[in-house]
Amino acid sequence: MNYRRLFLSTLSFMLLAGPVSAGTSAFKNDSLNITLPNTDYADELRQIRMHMPDIEVGNGISFQPKNKSYKLTMRIRMQNMVDVGFNNKFEAQGIDARVKRLRLRFDGYIYTPKLTYLVQLGFTPYDTKVLPNGNTNIVRDAMIYFVPNATWNIGFGQTKIRANRARINSSSALQFVDRSIVNSEFNLDRDFGLFGEYNQHLFGSFDMAAKASITTGEGRNWGKSKGSGLAYTGRLEFFPLGRFKGKGDAIEGDFERESTPKILLAGAYSYNDRALRAQGSNGDMLLFDQTRNLSSYFVDFILKYQGFAFYTDFMGRVCTSSPLIKSGETVEQYILTGMGLNVQASYLFRSNWEIALRNSTILPDSEVRPYANYRTYNQSTLGVTKYLIDHRLKVQADLSYNYKDEFTASGYDRWQLRFQVELGF
Repeated sequence: MNYRRLFLSTLSFMLLAGPVSAGTSAFKNDSLNITLPNTDYADELRQIRMHMPDIEVGNGISFQPKNKSYKLTMRIRMQNMVDVGFNNKFEAQGIDARVKRLRLRFDGYIYTPKLTYLVQLGFTPYDTKVLPNGNTNIVRDAMIYFVPNATWNIGFGQTKIRANRARINSSSALQFVDRSIVNSEFNLDRDFGLFGEYNQHLFGSFDMAAKASITTGEGRNWGKSKGSGLAYTGRLEFFPLGRFKGKGDAIEGDFERESTPKILLAGAYSYNDRALRAQGSNGDMLLFDQTRNLSSYFVDFILKYQGFAFYTDFMGRVCTSSPLIKSGETVEQYILTGMGLNVQASYLFRSNWEIALRNSTILPDSEVRPYANYRTYNQSTLGVTKYLIDHRLKVQADLSYNYKDEFTASGYDRWQLRFQVELGF
């Protein structure tokens, strides 16, 4: 055994992956300054380190050969959650304790930095539940992008549809334990197809971005379909006061503590031709082999300034024909058409404690109210988060009050208390 090489490898790894204080943001092997005696040991150690991975806290583990012909970064994250529901008398109705999300992600480039890729897998029942057509559901993202410059790019594969702000945000970058009820009902999630993005500086500090996609319309991992059309989605984003720092438009909360106000105003529209599912790219399959043409619209607003963040999401769904699926005169299924509004605000203290408030309301169209069993569905949420390493390591708790106006049944939880730990690197 080559004991000297084993010793040097161990020493190099210890130097590379040693303890990192809470205030340290990154360690990279090519940034280490190691002073060794003037011997051949030094050259050998440098050769070993050259082929070891870069470890960057919060940004994964990266591998790159000496000739830089490719780069691979691996990231892992998990969310461990406890969810307790209460009735109107604040009596516990049930406990849901589980690993909600456990995901493995790979990204990087191959051959040239202009040819990038993204792969993300999910392993919990929440992520892998079988689709209505029987397909498995492990793959979340599988994309290849051509990125010639910072102005535009084009991608092919499966990923998130660029429609509403809350869906575009990663579930790892939320101020609350999960997204709002409005997003859960009206978002478009992921799909397979062709994606494009264009960024342009207009004048002064005014920037804009245009994003579009043509996708299958049935959502992720669907595969073959018969009798359906495609989904066409476009989104415009305007930054009248300049871009947010650190991709702040895709991360909830103002971690960068913007020194001047920053604003995003965006709108999106999607048309799903002959959709097979009740929510377009989500939901149950429509009964009796029926299809519906669905239109979805989205308006987003973000304001951030010195630790304060404000969000508004307005979205809705329209069905060009009746949203009711009937057998004779009996309604067997319905598509929830209508609109929803989400408003949330937060303040991040310098101690990295954050307090946030959110109010979400769903307003079904009159035709589907008797089947949804409510005129309005409102949820108000108070959230508290302690960020240890920004969104990569955080502890969250939120308390929600649910109210359904003109609810004709009983048994839904009025109160909801959730606790979650997020860990990712």
